[in-house]
Amino acid sequence: MTPTEPRWLTELSGEPVDRFDEDVLRRTAALYSTLDPVPDGLVQRVQFGITLDALEAEVAELQRSGELVGVRSEEISTAQTVTFTSSVLTTMITITPVSDELVRLDGWIAPGGGVEVELRTVDTTLRTTADADGRFVFENVRRGLAKFVLRAPSSAGQGVVVTPSIEL
Repeated sequence: MTPTEPRWLTELSGEPVDRFDEDVLRRTAALYSTLDPVPDGLVQRVQFGITLDALEAEVAELQRSGELVGVRSEEISTAQTVTFTSSVLTTMITITPVSDELVRLDGWIAPGGGVEVELRTVDTTLRTTADADGRFVFENVRRGLAKFVLRAPSSAGQGVVVTPSIEL
């Protein structure tokens, strides 16, 4: 018991939860659900952000982000470029809008020959392998939260690199 805490409160806090307590908790939850609801998709975004295949995976660092104007055509006015670095790989991604719902992802990994590239979104996982120059593409990807899992060839001994989640 603290000096400012009344004795009855200390006694009640040691009692088991009863129906009255459950009713108070239910009403409090309803109040918060009405006045300050959890944003749509928050739980999924948090779960998505913390899920990793392997705890020993290295997390790449977001280095820079910028806009490129007029990348693909006159109809598509902007593309965004994002660069991730880790101790073993550097990855640059260009995100080009295809429509209101879809984007095209062009990527380059250095060193990149044979790196397996996994694109994880909330809904799906897409896979490809970077060519000898480290280039890879994902076409018609739905906008939303995404991250990359990069696996170097086992002969390279570089392990797994996971990027932070980004909004496409």
